[in-house]
Amino acid sequence: MDIQVVEGALLEAPTRAVTGMDRRAFGEFVGPRGELASYALGWTTGADPHVARLSVGIGAGNPGGGTFHAVIFDNEEGHAFSLTDDPFERVPEGGPDLTADQARAHPDLPFVWAVADLVVERDRRAWWLLHWLLGTPCVQTAEVFERQEPILHVRHDAADGVWLLSGASEPDRGTAKVGHLHHAIDEDQSLLDVLDLEPGGSAFRADSGSPWSGRG
Repeated sequence: MDIQVVEGALLEAPTRAVTGMDRRAFGEFVGPRGELASYALGWTTGADPHVARLSVGIGAGNPGGGTFHAVIFDNEEGHAFSLTDDPFERVPEGGPDLTADQARAHPDLPFVWAVADLVVERDRRAWWLLHWLLGTPCVQTAEVFERQEPILHVRHDAADGVWLLSGASEPDRGTAKVGHLHHAIDEDQSLLDVLDLEPGGSAFRADSGSPWSGRG
């Protein structure tokens, strides 16, 4: 059996002070031998500290079952996980909430970290989370930045890793705007389908309702 990461619900709500958005993404993991886990990812725009959250649950109803909780943080231009005592979400495959010390002593912690790595690798909402966490820059045409045109072309630059977003108008370097990629995804979640573009890759579509084409 192939490893499966199955995306579930995405819940979005304004924070109490309406200063940002709280996002929580849920999903299921199936290992090569049928191992099961459930997970939840979360991040809050404008939050301090600037970290994301992760819960992974295994062994529901079994003596060794539990829910592991961690924070995800920026670490030398990448990301890292750290166990926490603070519970984040309840997930279907999980059991009791484990403290950081209980999680470190659990025999299945290596499996949980493997699940976490694969979720970040394969869940499109995790890519969104990482672009928020790492502050990935992007360059947008003025028309796209001002929301006068939908994004019709996306390019992931091979030289510097910057993402380039443009609409129907010819790109003009003189009026281009620099921003963060996660803000563009906030406004147009169809970008989730092209966040796996390798450096040098690009994608395009005819209009905002069309599927993305082209990967090279």
